[in-house]
Amino acid sequence: MDVLLVDGYNIIGAWPDLRELKIKDLSAARDALIQKMAEYQAYSGYRVIIVFDAHLVKGIEKKNKNHKVEIVFTRESETADERIEKLAKELKNVKTQIHVATSDFTEQWVIFGQGALRKSARELYNEMSAVEKRIQSKVKTEHEKKPSSRIQLSEELAEIFEKWRRGDR
Repeated sequence: MDVLLVDGYNIIGAWPDLRELKIKDLSAARDALIQKMAEYQAYSGYRVIIVFDAHLVKGIEKKNKNHKVEIVFTRESETADERIEKLAKELKNVKTQIHVATSDFTEQWVIFGQGALRKSARELYNEMSAVEKRIQSKVKTEHEKKPSSRIQLSEELAEIFEKWRRGDR
């Protein structure tokens, strides 16, 4: 099993579209990241856990799920980096490969030392862009395959039904 631990605010600050959104509405930027990571999870099959620092959201530690993506807000005195390190240790086993998405260079080295693989914000952004393109392509292909009606009709029969529908006989 592959697990992707995401440093939420680090990624928001690194991705251009999310960085712009953060200036206007931090909550909307978080929601947009969660939505993108839900798409990533659905496409890749990874278990995705996004960790946000609590200093930007006051209160006690919280965990919840949104679109099957796990979201963790750290305790007030705990950083996202600290929580990611703990999660990497807890989740690491023979059958699990941990990936950490952050552009924090120090964090990358700490995680790498624990046997996790690192993914920079830019790498994740490029990967996410490719996933979105593949999803759009798949949707387009499926849409093109779909017949315009549920029952395949010859043009002649479709015309007759259309006349009936309009009341023309």
